[in-house]
Amino acid sequence: MKDLTMSDTILLGLIGDNIAASQSPRLHRLAGAQNGRRVRYDSLIPAIEGLEFDALFARCASGGYRGINVTYPYKEIVADRLRIDDPLVKAIGACNTVLFDEGGPRGFNTDYSGFVAASRRMRGDRAPGTVLMIGAGGVGRAVAFGLIALGTTEIRLADRDAGKAEALAEALRQARPGLVVRTGTDAAALAPGAQGLINCTPVGMVGYDGTPLPAALMAGAEWVFDAVYTPVQTQFLQDAAAAGLDIISGYELFVGQGVDAWDLFTGLPLDEARLRDDLAAGRDAT
Repeated sequence: MKDLTMSDTILLGLIGDNIAASQSPRLHRLAGAQNGRRVRYDSLIPAIEGLEFDALFARCASGGYRGINVTYPYKEIVADRLRIDDPLVKAIGACNTVLFDEGGPRGFNTDYSGFVAASRRMRGDRAPGTVLMIGAGGVGRAVAFGLIALGTTEIRLADRDAGKAEALAEALRQARPGLVVRTGTDAAALAPGAQGLINCTPVGMVGYDGTPLPAALMAGAEWVFDAVYTPVQTQFLQDAAAAGLDIISGYELFVGQGVDAWDLFTGLPLDEARLRDDLAAGRDAT
């Protein structure tokens, strides 16, 4: 990857569906402003661009982008098109961050590092315990491997696609022999006795109203995490707060993955506290 010069506009983007409310463009523009740099961060929705994912990805690869983020539902799809050097990311099987190098596109997963950081920021060194995770897609794969890093003892995977859940379960068993992993298509059936409850589906996002788990089934749990951050206060998190559970919001993952992606894209410094203040205040780069 060529070195940045001060005159360069840093061209980045996000490919995904239903991303109109994403705050990623503003996060990266603010990161650029901290360094006196201009950032253009494009929101790229295949249906709006009139292109299939592969064609849109190819346009980015040849169009001067330094890198892109990839979100739902393309994180697993893009992983097959990238050089992935990190064995952990290969095991996860999903990428949300892509760098365009002279040797070809390289894949990373800052959802993984972002989730681990978010958990430690909000819960310290407390172990996750037995965790029910709803959704075994791209972000779910990253979060599940993050749970291993945090010391979970049992993971219960609920997904409407039983094959997807079992494929992730097998990858987790290979990564951590002895880990207890259960799978099923019904989250309600897997909820009793879980200390942690995680939503890694789009349910609750703007345009996908609802909650992945009825509030009554949160009884006995200790903490929840919702990968959704638009809106920040999803019904899932509101129900958990009403039940007195510890909350890790998707906003924490959003900031964590964005900070790590910025470092990969540019290597430029970033004051995370200032970034959080600017984001909370609704500021943008000027």
